[in-house]
Amino acid sequence: MTPREAEQKLLGDGWTPGGAGDWAIALRSPDGTRAARISPFDPTGPYSAALYAQAAHTRQVPVLYAHRRLTGGGDLQLLEWLTPVPEPDAAAFHRALAAGAPEVAELAAIVRRVHAQARCELPWCGPLDRNPANVMRAADGRLVVLDLFYADGPALYATAAADPDRVAALIPEAERRFMTEIPMASSGPWDPAARESMRAALAAADARRAAVHPTRQT
Repeated sequence: MTPREAEQKLLGDGWTPGGAGDWAIALRSPDGTRAARISPFDPTGPYSAALYAQAAHTRQVPVLYAHRRLTGGGDLQLLEWLTPVPEPDAAAFHRALAAGAPEVAELAAIVRRVHAQARCELPWCGPLDRNPANVMRAADGRLVVLDLFYADGPALYATAAADPDRVAALIPEAERRFMTEIPMASSGPWDPAARESMRAALAAADARRAAVHPTRQT
């Protein structure tokens, strides 16, 4: 299903809005114990899911109940519900992770390994996101880190505006169909005219690419 269809399905099942960021929205389950993170476009979603699975035994990442890629390059993650922590606590956790401190050494090694894979495989994969908001508290009181991996949005979207053919060549259309529909709740608003211009430029780039490679599947 598409990201919008996934959102509507969960809302119809009694989930409620739980917040929004630049790349994704969150919904909260009817019993309050789980969160659905839905992004219209998130190339790094599979790598975040891989981190949560591989580091689950450390109890320093969120519990991941399910992960699904959505039509058009979207991403759905079902996670345990988390709450914010004071910024000094979050910053201290990030410092420990960056230093590979003993209490987070195993997590740090897994983060480095998965991030290296993402940087190797994904165009425009950014550095680790040290935003304090990415450290949160689980219901049992432990601190966890999430959303460490992200696409370098400013570089990616600037390239899409200036050189859409490069984006079309590096990211298949099927994996970026909704890339102009990310929420931008923190950095926005995103001018509707600019969005439409980018959509049109990418569509034209896809058409040029299809004319040159008529059998290529996107």
